Amino acid sequence: MTTIKGLILGSAAGLLAIGGAQAADLPMKAKAVEYVKICSLYGAGFYYIPGTDTCIKLGGAIRIDTALNGNIYDAPQWQGGAPGSQAWSRDFFQTRARFNVNIDTRTATEYGVLRTYGDAKFDWTRGVSGIAGGAPVEVDYAFIQFAGFTFGKSVSMFDPQWALAKPTISSGLNAGSNNATGVPMLAYTASFGNGMSATISLEDAQPYRTAGVVNTSLAFSTASLLTGGAYGPGNFTGNQSGGDHMPDIVGNLRLDQAWGSAFVSAAGHEVHGAYYNGTVDTGRPATTWGYAVSGGFELKNLPTGAGDSFKMEATYAKGAAKYVWGGTLDTSGAGRYFRASGPSAGTLAFGYVLDGVYTGTNAGNGTGIDLSTAWDVSAFYEHYWNPAWRTSVFGNYSQISYGAAGNQALITALSFGGTAAGTGFITPTGGDMKLSTAQVGTRTAWTPVKDLTIAAEFVYSRLNTNLSGTYTNAGGVSGAPAGAVYGLGGQNIYNGGVQISRSF
Repeated sequence: MTTIKGLILGSAAGLLAIGGAQAADLPMKAKAVEYVKICSLYGAGFYYIPGTDTCIKLGGAIRIDTALNGNIYDAPQWQGGAPGSQAWSRDFFQTRARFNVNIDTRTATEYGVLRTYGDAKFDWTRGVSGIAGGAPVEVDYAFIQFAGFTFGKSVSMFDPQWALAKPTISSGLNAGSNNATGVPMLAYTASFGNGMSATISLEDAQPYRTAGVVNTSLAFSTASLLTGGAYGPGNFTGNQSGGDHMPDIVGNLRLDQAWGSAFVSAAGHEVHGAYYNGTVDTGRPATTWGYAVSGGFELKNLPTGAGDSFKMEATYAKGAAKYVWGGTLDTSGAGRYFRASGPSAGTLAFGYVLDGVYTGTNAGNGTGIDLSTAWDVSAFYEHYWNPAWRTSVFGNYSQISYGAAGNQALITALSFGGTAAGTGFITPTGGDMKLSTAQVGTRTAWTPVKDLTIAAEFVYSRLNTNLSGTYTNAGGVSGAPAGAVYGLGGQNIYNGGVQISRSF
């Protein structure tokens, strides 16, 4: 009995020893897997970055555009060159493929939400992007928001809340201020509750806000005025604004409600010229300030149908022309509009979008800057036929003028026998340098499935010059012989576009 008991106890001890040895060989208990968690604080699509309290959302889009009888993004062909001349060598259509990606992060802090946002685009545009050079890359938005402040590249605080939600394809619709790719800024927004807020902002005037100034005593270059490529001091030799000296000062007051939104905004814009003789400091016009004011509203869910909306805005500017003459086709430097009825003698309209005009002499004296006056009014209506189909109609009227002194200076410089000897190309018989555009258009969009939209658009534009007389071709009309004579008169322009967009 004692022997049996000893065997049992010995076996038990052996089993315990073996079990202990096996336990020692087992790995430590693994940590729990940390799965990505949905963040519901800021809307759909946000997730917590693992191991942090920061929420992130990844998004983007692919957009395919084809413009017919228009420039990129269905813009009218009215800015010179072969398209503006309607030359046989012009592009009868234009295509662009765009891919963009954006990242939005948000973190709750004791000062409120800390947000960062970035959006980059990769484009392939026929005639611009090359096989060897590849597609251009641009950063549209890159900003940080914290405790009411916005630092970086964002939509201007001058623009309405719906600046990026206009129901159009065309980026050539002159619908007031436009900065679809953002402007660098330092802004502070105060929220008062019930949807009311106010913002003060310092914003970089380049490239969207500086229209440029001209010294009419210096020779104009016909080729750069009428046929130059991208705008800017290097392509428009008449522009004497040079670099920016001060940021624009912008403020707004906004109201956001379930029924829609409303806003008023204002901006101060510094305007300066270069030396009177163009190169040597023998005197210069005094620096001055221009300004712009704007207001508008949006009405949602109209009685005409669920989802229907109506938007309207109006802007007035003195010496700050680009707050009225927006669009995304131009950069800094004095802008020019030019459209001929064809490369054979006929009619043409032309004009400039400038902050101001002055005249100087080599002796170092001259005039101050005569500021331009510009204004516009725009409206957009969109109707949903059903959840998948919607149609919008829209229109705009924009105008710019230069006053008695500015008109006379420009006309003299551009005329045969004017102060810029040998560079004249017009023989005026009346009127002034006032320029205006009127546009109406319609777009129909189909969304067969969520986040996929196929849209088609048609736009009619009228380019009006208020100057009567004739233009003698000095290279401005592509395909026309030198010396061909055109009558000055308004031009009708028709263009359309098709866009396919998939967002995610």
